[in-house]
Amino acid sequence: MILPYQTGRKKYSGGNNLRARQPKSKLKIIPLGGLGEVGKNMTVFEYENDIIVVDCGLAFPGDEMLGIDLVIPDVTYLAKNLDKIRAFIITHGHEDHIGALPYILKEVNVPIYGTKLTNALIEYKLTEHALMDVTTRVVIQDGETIKFGSSFKVEFISSNHSITDTVMLSIWTPVGTVVHTADFKIDYSPIRGKVINLHRLAELGQKGVLALLSDSTNSERLGYTQSERMVGETFFGIFNKYKDRRIMVATFASNVDRVQQVINAASANNRKVAVMGRSMVNVVKIASELGYLDIPTNTLIEVNELKKYTDDQVVIIMTGSQGESMAALSRMSKAEHKQVEIKPGDIVILSATPIPGNEKTVSNVINALAKQGAIVVKDDTHVSGHAAQEEQKLMIALIKPKYFIPVHGEFRHLQAHANTAINMGIAKENIIILSIGDILELDRNSMKVAGTVPSGKVLVDGLGVGDVGNIVLRDRKHLSEDGLLIAVMTLDDAGIVVAGPDIISRGFVYVREAENLMDQARNVVRRTLDKCQRNQVTDWMLIKNYVRDDLRDFVWQKTKRSPMVLPIIMEI
Repeated sequence: MILPYQTGRKKYSGGNNLRARQPKSKLKIIPLGGLGEVGKNMTVFEYENDIIVVDCGLAFPGDEMLGIDLVIPDVTYLAKNLDKIRAFIITHGHEDHIGALPYILKEVNVPIYGTKLTNALIEYKLTEHALMDVTTRVVIQDGETIKFGSSFKVEFISSNHSITDTVMLSIWTPVGTVVHTADFKIDYSPIRGKVINLHRLAELGQKGVLALLSDSTNSERLGYTQSERMVGETFFGIFNKYKDRRIMVATFASNVDRVQQVINAASANNRKVAVMGRSMVNVVKIASELGYLDIPTNTLIEVNELKKYTDDQVVIIMTGSQGESMAALSRMSKAEHKQVEIKPGDIVILSATPIPGNEKTVSNVINALAKQGAIVVKDDTHVSGHAAQEEQKLMIALIKPKYFIPVHGEFRHLQAHANTAINMGIAKENIIILSIGDILELDRNSMKVAGTVPSGKVLVDGLGVGDVGNIVLRDRKHLSEDGLLIAVMTLDDAGIVVAGPDIISRGFVYVREAENLMDQARNVVRRTLDKCQRNQVTDWMLIKNYVRDDLRDFVWQKTKRSPMVLPIIMEI
């Protein structure tokens, strides 16, 4: 069920007093993600019997998370307090803010509030997971204020980011007003939508703000983040320079404004546009249907129509700017794409900065493209969606909070943002850097961490959510680094060896080139089994342990390697 903003929800003019009485309880702010890391953003606000949850994002796995698809927050605390939760409030449509919803809604199903585009992107995910019919979605507009339970009123304030329809939140509570910036930058000339509502932020600052939670992603960058329009100018320059070449642009699918600027440059140069990559196709479809993309008639073509046009007549927009192995650009770089092959002289524009940890992967893709003769352009083809230091200072100056809480970023980002706040005159004792799971309690007179809740990373592997933990990851790492050695033997009821032992190697040594080592390993297992028989050891678990230990010691002595050793006993 979806509820549009025109449903007659009561509007509130603002003000800090939700209750006439002096509040006795403290507001709790509990981050369940997004601190000390990039992604997985989720923050809980709790007052007495009411909880609202801001954002519900995922993170992508690190190199050490072998085989893992996604990482989502641990919501044990929310599941235990389900009766208190009034809503998920989503600030914008990026994966690190909406990506965990399909998994967490199966455990914590409460109404979702978000802007028009944000809700549309969420609905696409819910459809994939068969959750549309059981999830309530509420479309909100910036400037609207909604009451949640008896403790919260939330005003949605227009903001700028690298995706349209982003909002900041002003949260009224019985102890005071809290402002959550979400991801933001200050762009005075956005491609679409409104300029960030600095006037409203200044009004809130004049009335008094208890606490500011502010985006820290770019807190180490001096100056200002450039306007998105700068990228459009770069695109026009590249299109003019390479008029006779085929042009390809790789960017984030959710960066609708970036896609619009590619389409603008293509249209101005009489080029057709083909869209590649499942997520890119879906976002372009959703954004154009909702009116967030202006695509001239007859501009879009299917990928299989590219052969009808010459190189100077087409542009391809695709996913893969982060070097994702299954994305269109990566498959092209390896000559594995079924529909498009890289040709010498192709222009490939990388319109994104590598996410921390992806630098090597992106570099590999660039090298592979260069080997095929492509010209890779990546200078001035991207601007960040996050505020740099001067914008962060402006936010603090307008809001004038009593307490300052840096959010969204690794520890060094949070620390740099805290230092900026100190330089802006906020008392050091009124600034706190939280960790995931901390319970921050605050009121008009105090702020302190008063405990923790269960928190951490829940790993998604295929259809499994949370069934892969540290032990499984450790085993996968062991297997990937050292390989596997399997000892198979057949015993009768009395524990006497009937057949074997046989030694099987996977990822350890090539058996045909190590026959002598394999023969010696079999002899080691035979001696171990003989020793067990002499000592009347018949417990299979003990026998496996002895075989594992002796074989592991032998292999280490001979090779200085430590493969995983797996004894298997067959019974007759």
